[in-house]
Amino acid sequence: MEKPAPLEHDVLDLIRRRWSPRAFDTKPVEPAKIKTMLEAARWAASSMNEQPWNYLIATKDNATEFAKMISCLVPANQAWAKDAPLLMISVARAYFTKNNEPNRVALHDVGAASAQLTLEALNMGLFVHQMGGIEVEKIRTEYELPPGYEPVAGMAIGYPGDSEKLAEPYKTREKGNRVRKPIKEFAFRGKWGEIFE
Repeated sequence: MEKPAPLEHDVLDLIRRRWSPRAFDTKPVEPAKIKTMLEAARWAASSMNEQPWNYLIATKDNATEFAKMISCLVPANQAWAKDAPLLMISVARAYFTKNNEPNRVALHDVGAASAQLTLEALNMGLFVHQMGGIEVEKIRTEYELPPGYEPVAGMAIGYPGDSEKLAEPYKTREKGNRVRKPIKEFAFRGKWGEIFE
């Protein structure tokens, strides 16, 4: 299902078409496409070229790994993400490897890598639904994260599916309009709140 954004200004078609569905087809995501998405993430910009991103990956064809990752999502996300063929959790290394100092922009850089991964996925006919609703401490334990590594977000990835198969309230949300703040509400000039024109 396509839900192109109602634009104020023209942008790349992939950006216009990107959205976060909850309905996924059961078709597996091909390993080559998973590697292509990770290659896109690999080439994201990062502070001091630190590349602080890591991805935990589970495919539905490995029932044990998939169940483990599903259990690391909050129940509201488990309800629909269990039908996606591919799950990922992004993880940020919170310290610079060069000097062990805190990396204040690690989460920003992981987000940039995940955004590139998402657009590359869409370029291959896949959709990504990123989720803040993850069980951070459970991820640390289940995946034995080393000190200094922070779980960031979950991702459900797959080919688009039939939204009619979703339970409520997800079915209604799937069909809802896409809404964004106008630019004047978040872009300022000179001082905070001064609208950029």
